[in-house]
Formats: sequence, structure tokens, C-alpha cells
Amino acid sequence: MDYTSPDVRFSYDLRQNPFFIKDERNFINSLSVNELNTLGNASMLDIFLSVQNVVEPHIHQNATELVYCVSGSAVVSLINPFTKKLINCTIMPCQVACVPQGWWHYEVAICDNTHLIAIFDAPIPELITGSDILRLTPAEILSHTYCLNEEQIRAALAPIKDTVIIGPPKGCVEACQPPHHAPKPVHPVPYPYPYPSPYAAPAGAAMPAAVQPYGWPGGYATSGYAPGAPTQAGGMYPGL
Repeated sequence: MDYTSPDVRFSYDLRQNPFFIKDERNFINSLSVNELNTLGNASMLDIFLSVQNVVEPHIHQNATELVYCVSGSAVVSLINPFTKKLINCTIMPCQVACVPQGWWHYEVAICDNTHLIAIFDAPIPELITGSDILRLTPAEILSHTYCLNEEQIRAALAPIKDTVIIGPPKGCVEACQPPHHAPKPVHPVPYPYPYPSPYAAPAGAAMPAAVQPYGWPGGYATSGYAPGAPTQAGGMYPGL
């Protein structure tokens, strides 16, 4: 890094780089070395969720993830590949959960206005999502491998036509309710110190004025991002 270069950057507004938008209360902004060239071997996701929304099951094959809870509350669930056990970590403000590199995991918001920051030890974290595994693996392979009914598999997986990122997908008619073991909603957990967040809007409220310059709700005009779809190739996760 040439720190005398006129191109060197020391600050960035994450609202200029949306990774995924489900709606005005469930979206993810991202930061990598592509946006902040002084970042070094680190990157992050700025995650906003309403109750029972899920950052879908996935792995980061090149990075460990540290999930910090700014406000609200979430359950970070991960499968330990060595013990073959599911671990559920409930985090509230000022608490963290660590997901080792390559471990299968997901996050579920258990109250509205949940704000998480995911920090990675890689300049651009890689991503493999459960929705891609399910929709791209042929139904006949799943059927044959696990001795399952092929037509039932096709019918069950047919609605998954793209990478989900935040589920349930926008517009989903809840044919199936949250599983019986899903975390129950809780009352919002206040941040222990004054923390003015432009995103902490009450249910039904419009996106705060602080975000309006970036083109909400019609999309982030500065980036050409289309709400409801993963970011274009060349973003934080190229190829999605």
C-alpha cells in the first residue's frame, strides 16, 4: 500500500455498498478491501434483521467470523464438525459469537431492530449458501444418496429459485411455520449506553431520512442495486 497515493482511502459509508436487501427492516451492507483499500486482512457485514428473520445457513470457506450484537438479540447457531453437535449461542448487546473458518452456521433474530456486525479475518470472505446447495444439487442425487422420494424433494425445493441470503424470502406465504425448536421472540434488548442508530425504526416506519440520500425505498440509486436480489458480480461475494 502506497500511503502517499491520492487513491488511498481511510473511511467509508457502508450504506453505499448494500450486499442484500429483503425490505426496509432486513438488509445487509458490506465492507471489504474493494471499498476501503487500507483495510488489510479484514472485512465486515452490517446486518439488520426483524424478528424471526434468518441469515440463511452458510459457510465462509476462507474466513473465521466474529458476530457482534449492537442492538436487539439473535441466536447464532453453528455445527461443530468435530463433535457433530449443533451449538446455539444467544447474543445480546456487547456480546459476541465466534464461527470458526468453514463451519456451517446461521443467525436468527429473536426481536425486532436487531443489528449485528459480522467481522472476518479475510479481505474478501468467500461464501457458500444452503439455498445454492439445495437448488443446484440434482433431486435425483439427493433421492438416491439419502433414500428419499424424488418427487417430494422436487416439490419441496421448487420454490428455491435463487440465493436466499435472508429468509424467509420476500413475498413468501408461510406454508410452514417456524420449526418448533426455533428461538422464541423476545422483547428488544436496549443498548446499555446511548446509541443513536438511524436504522432503529419502529415497525411500520419508513426508512429514516439519514438513508434517503442513497435512494431508498426504490433501491440504492448510487449502486444500481436491485432490492430483493444479491449484489451484482464484482461485489463482496463475486458470482452471486
